Order: sequence, then structure tokens, then C-alpha cells
Amino acid sequence: MCDVALFYAERSGGIRTYLNEKARYARITGAFEHHLVIPGRRRLHAGGRHELPSLQLAASNGYRLPLGGRALRETLRAVRPDVVILHDPFWRPLSVTREAHRLGAAVVAVHHASPALHAAGIPGPDAIYLPALRRIYQHAYEHVDAVMSIVDPEPDSGRSAAIKLQFGLHPAFRPGPGVRGDHLLFVGRVSLEKRIGDILEATAMGIGGTRRPLWIVGDGPARPVLEARARRLGVAGLVQMRPFATDRRALARLYREAACVVAPGPHETFGLAVLEAAASGARVVACSTTPSAALASPLVHTFKPKDPVDLARAIERALAAPLDPVAAAALGESMSWERVFEAELVDLTRLCR
Repeated sequence: MCDVALFYAERSGGIRTYLNEKARYARITGAFEHHLVIPGRRRLHAGGRHELPSLQLAASNGYRLPLGGRALRETLRAVRPDVVILHDPFWRPLSVTREAHRLGAAVVAVHHASPALHAAGIPGPDAIYLPALRRIYQHAYEHVDAVMSIVDPEPDSGRSAAIKLQFGLHPAFRPGPGVRGDHLLFVGRVSLEKRIGDILEATAMGIGGTRRPLWIVGDGPARPVLEARARRLGVAGLVQMRPFATDRRALARLYREAACVVAPGPHETFGLAVLEAAASGARVVACSTTPSAALASPLVHTFKPKDPVDLARAIERALAAPLDPVAAAALGESMSWERVFEAELVDLTRLCR
């Protein structure tokens, strides 16, 4: 099994978590031979990990831009996988799919994002970028053998999902001790498409008549924009910017110790942080379009997309609701990574026959 991921970096989120857990599962169980191909500073092949030459793309998160697709195709020829899994539509997907098929491998495109998500992260009206981004997705998915997704990718790509994308939870994300503070918490990439500014708007309006502190944990290119917006709204003194959290147990404590964890992004195709926070026993608010919010219901309170007023109301409801550590623990126990990869292996084996 060969996973190819452009958006894999030291401080990236759900995709990195998923791929690291898959590598760990393969190493411990021996259920399949696993290879991971990602951009790196230089060419490096060791222990199933293949880093190919690339340029720094976004210093704040460590993303890199590969130098074409030749090294990737050479790596596939050396690995000779049974299945190639593409985690984005941008790293030469057509030529990679052709090469994989020539080698006799099946190809799966994973629908981690969407044209709307990418467009929201670019300054300017979304309508300018959406048509071009949809064409990119359609071309990237056109010749693959299957699409893996938790949402319906057909409106964006013209392909339906044949395999269900699933995520799991680290054992650290369970209810536990912690002194709950009075602050709101956002965890994730600090970028425009996450709409962190909506939390600033809700904070400025007041939550139940109170302006609560906001902790933003993560890195990303939108930090200066958010700091300027907080100053304009008069809430800069309430906002703390904290670095990306790598330790799972420390992150679980951050979730548990917040008054409420807020995930305002309207374009998430899963939303792993929502699931992590809910399983940790936190009060959680997420946009109604976030798939993981439905999985964690009724532990997650939702609001209408791009509506700071409704977001403030949802936070008020969450703060008034009793905690349910029993349901949180049950959620965590039901979503182990082992179950995720056992099910995925069944689907991929069936595809390769």
C-alpha cells in the first residue's frame, strides 16, 4: 500500500495523523506493507518513508511544493505497490495514475478537501476560483479506480465515493482530570478557510453577556489577519495565540480545560479536532456542515455556517449543557484506529481483486 500526500508536514493536522497511525498499524500488525511518499528537503528512502525533493511552500506550517512528478513515478516503480492512494488532486495525479496502472496497481483518490475549502483559503471572492478548482478535481479523479470520502464528492468531482473514509481516535482522547477554565478554544490550522474570525465576532458580541478569552492553538498564514481583526473588534487583549500542539495527551488536556472548544469552519470534509474534543469530555461547538459533528452527536452543538450570531447562541447552549463523560468515553472506545484500518484493508483488498 503506497500513500502519496502533498499536504503532510510537521505541523499539519488530520491527514498527517491518519497517515502516521496507518504506518504504526502496519508496523505493529504486519497486515500489509506500507509506503508513504511525501515532499521533503532532499531525496530520502528509509523504512517505507520516501521523501522527495521539494521547495518550502508555507513556512508557518511546513508545507512543501514537489519538483514535478518524475521522482514520484520512479519511487512507484521501485516500490511496485498493489494500491496507490492519492491524498490530494495536485501532485501530478494524471501521470501518477497512468504509471500506477502501468504497474498493475489500483488507484484511490481520497477526498480530504473540496474546491470550496481551497477557494475559501484564497483572498478574494470564492466564485473566481471555484470553476478552476472543480476542473482540477474532475481531472484528478477521472481515471482513478475509486474515490474514498465521508461526504458526497460528486458535485465537485463528478465521481461518487465507493469507499468510506474513516478516522479514529488516539487513546489519549478520553475524559480525565483537569481544571476547566473560562476560555474558548480553537485548535487547528490558522487560515482563512477556518473562519476563526467568526469566533472573534462572537467574542466581541459577548457570550451570555460575557466577553470570554479565546485561545488559538496552531500555526498558519492567517495569524496577522486575525490579530488585526481582533484589534479592530477591541478584543485583542482576550486572544492568546499558542503554538501547534504535538503531544496527544497535552492536546486532550487543552480540550478538557477549555470552557468550550469551537470549530467554526464551514468547509470541513471531516473535522478530526471536533471528534477528539468530544471524546475528551469537552463542551464542543461546530459548524452544522462538519461531518464529525454528526458522528459525535449529541456531544456537539452546531450552528449555521458563516453566522457569528448563531455561533454565539450555540456556545451559550453548550456552556449551559451538562457534561456527559460516559458518552464521551463510549465515543472514544468505539473509534479506534485499529478498526479503521481493518475496515479499509477489506475495502482495498476487494478493489485490487
